[in-house]
Amino acid sequence: MIFYRKGPKAHKKGQHENAVYDFEDKINFAVFPSLQGGPHNHQIGALAVALKQAMSHGFKAYAKQVKANAVALGNYLMRIGYSIVTGATENHLVLWDLRPLGLTGNKVEKVCDLCNITVNKNAVFGDSSALAPGGVRIGAPAMTSRGLLEKDFEQIAEFLHHAVSLTLEIQKEHGKLLKDFNKGLVNNEAIEQLKADVEKFSSSFEMPGFLVSEMKYKD
Repeated sequence: MIFYRKGPKAHKKGQHENAVYDFEDKINFAVFPSLQGGPHNHQIGALAVALKQAMSHGFKAYAKQVKANAVALGNYLMRIGYSIVTGATENHLVLWDLRPLGLTGNKVEKVCDLCNITVNKNAVFGDSSALAPGGVRIGAPAMTSRGLLEKDFEQIAEFLHHAVSLTLEIQKEHGKLLKDFNKGLVNNEAIEQLKADVEKFSSSFEMPGFLVSEMKYKD
């Protein structure tokens, strides 16, 4: 969806007095035939549904809760001594700076993944390599869709704290090189215990669109 200006331009010296913005024709030509050979009806339909949802009171309440949950997560992590990029969040995600801990985002991402926690490695300002970024980003929308509130995101912060503590222990014992670090992930009982705790916590919240209790294959 593209927004652009229409109508008459503000008068400037040397410009035709009836000049108007001509973005519309340029944008239309850029889309078709330049970028696509015909209308993508599935995308048009999806956009229409998304816009209708965005107009509802329920979606507005959901969006506010997403932000509140992200703020709660970021504030809790900072209270227990961690660093958040910009010192706060005002949107749907938290960007966690792991460099003060001597960790990289790809290591924390790997440990969290083994614990059934999804985070994404993410570069932060000052990083010298995108292959070993200094942070991870954590989004709030998915778990908010499952009905979690601020207090639940504080529990998520505790899980993340535990995962980072495990990452530090593994790095200390096996070394900073990724190939050495990965050896410490194999048959790690502490990781398996955190995974079980995460599964127990998350299974108490239903998934939107279907009931876990009615699934034929739950594992």
